[in-house]
Amino acid sequence: MPADSNEHPITGPDHQLPAPARRGTTRVIVWIVILLIFALGFFFILRRKDVKPQRQGRRGAGGVATITAVTAKQGDIGVYLDAIGTVTPVHTVSITSQVKGAIVAVHYREGQLVRKGDPLIDIDPRTYQATLLQAQGVLERDQALLAQARMDLDRYRDAWKRNAISRQVLDDQEKLVIQTEGTVKNDQGAVDFDRVQLGYCHITAPFTGRVGLRLVDPGNVVQDSGGTTLAVVTQLQPITVIFTIPEDHLEQVQPRLRQAAKLPVTVFDRTAQNLIAKGSLLTLDNQIDTTTGTVKARAVFDNKGDVLFPNQFVNTRLLVNTLRNVTLLPTSAIQHNGQAAFVYVIQDNVAHVRSVKPGVNDETTTQVEGLKPGEVVANSSFEKLQDKEKVIISHRPADTDDTGSDAP
Repeated sequence: MPADSNEHPITGPDHQLPAPARRGTTRVIVWIVILLIFALGFFFILRRKDVKPQRQGRRGAGGVATITAVTAKQGDIGVYLDAIGTVTPVHTVSITSQVKGAIVAVHYREGQLVRKGDPLIDIDPRTYQATLLQAQGVLERDQALLAQARMDLDRYRDAWKRNAISRQVLDDQEKLVIQTEGTVKNDQGAVDFDRVQLGYCHITAPFTGRVGLRLVDPGNVVQDSGGTTLAVVTQLQPITVIFTIPEDHLEQVQPRLRQAAKLPVTVFDRTAQNLIAKGSLLTLDNQIDTTTGTVKARAVFDNKGDVLFPNQFVNTRLLVNTLRNVTLLPTSAIQHNGQAAFVYVIQDNVAHVRSVKPGVNDETTTQVEGLKPGEVVANSSFEKLQDKEKVIISHRPADTDDTGSDAP
């Protein structure tokens, strides 16, 4: 028969529940107590962390902020255009052979500084010397024939005056002289051509510069097609840098160039930290690159110490103009709230918020409008400052590890 669901559980003689049920209840109670202890501990930890900043914030808000200050000054500041550029030689040439023959001598050393006219390479000239000698012989023969024809012409003229010969004979001799003169000119051209070919066997530096690595050795045979480069010469002094200027800034540069102004250009290394050389703007290109919206500019540098190397990547700064007698302020003193800029002006040890309009900046200095020269401006502890709040001006450098406070 099925068991009656209303029956009471079986108990022992002492009317107590069995031991397993009692142990299960005790375990549940222990876990509940442990969880409550952990919850209370976590709550107190959070509470302590929350109270500590509030107390610190109340202490920071109630004190007087100590700041460092700077004074707005009147002075000059340059208007610069920054760009990246490439060092480009004024002249660079890859020398090739214009005659065919074997190389008999290489006169330059790798990396040597050569001057215009210095010998570089000699090609075997014997074939061209023989050709020139042959052309000179033909020229001398025809020159002798021309001299003989002219003497005969003089005799015929005398004879014609005495009516000893006919007019036709005299005319024929005159034409023969003209014909021989043409032959002599042709011979002279052949001699000049062969002399030029012979000159090509002795290759010299076309300008002063530095020669590159050796590309050929004595014994190599070169062709007159120019397919083999014999040497590369690059001019280093002076040297130029090509960089780009946005088309929106052309209206600042072009009027200065039309006034024949010498616009300074400074060149920095790849990191834009170390100054390499100083020069001046030479010219602008004659058209704008439509793909980039920029125009190329070329600046020239003396490069006396060879600090600029061809194809070197550099950063350039073009000084377009100089603003005179403007108000200058350290850039670090200017604060920003979105698009608006402001400063804390200190008057009678009280900070006053004032809106300013920043202009041209040059590294650590900015030209501003809205301040007068001589006004004192806060330059540190901005997180502690409020409008119309008293401050203490410290003459020691500001602490870079200032963590600030919760003061509004």
